[in-house]
Amino acid sequence: MTELTVDKTRLTLVQGDITVQQVDAIVNAANSALRGGGGVDGAIHRAGGPDIMAECRRIGGCPPGQAVRTTAGRLSANHVIHTVGPVWSGGDAGEPDLLASAYRRSLEVAAAHGARTVAFPSISTGVYGYPKDLAAETALDAVTTAVINLDIDQVRFVVFGDDDLEIYQRAMQARASE
Repeated sequence: MTELTVDKTRLTLVQGDITVQQVDAIVNAANSALRGGGGVDGAIHRAGGPDIMAECRRIGGCPPGQAVRTTAGRLSANHVIHTVGPVWSGGDAGEPDLLASAYRRSLEVAAAHGARTVAFPSISTGVYGYPKDLAAETALDAVTTAVINLDIDQVRFVVFGDDDLEIYQRAMQARASE
């Protein structure tokens, strides 16, 4: 399954490069210092150019579970929503709540800036070590709950690898069966 409708919002799943998505807002899996990094964060900064980093420096930082907005620079999106997910420590240090909050707060910030279409990467599953299957379930739970109260037309989950695609497809199928 690669599409699911929740209330008035269409959730879609695509495999590809998040930096080329034609959406209003792209979510960046950032670090708390907003200083750029590897993975999705590095790709967004490289593709978007120095204006994104300049705004990140002015903002100064973002705690885990929260989100902030910057320009999208050279990206086709209008906004980059930077959110910080938790580092996985076994699951008993509040990681699920922080990850869910990162997704919810990203959508709230996007909606507050008029974004109606939002693209998400798989937050915290790279160097932060969050188990991908648990992260996909948490992402879908948080997004499906949040969109009911927001004016968002589409949430797109953009995954890179085949394994991520399969994990999100299973999670979306399970969500559709509920």
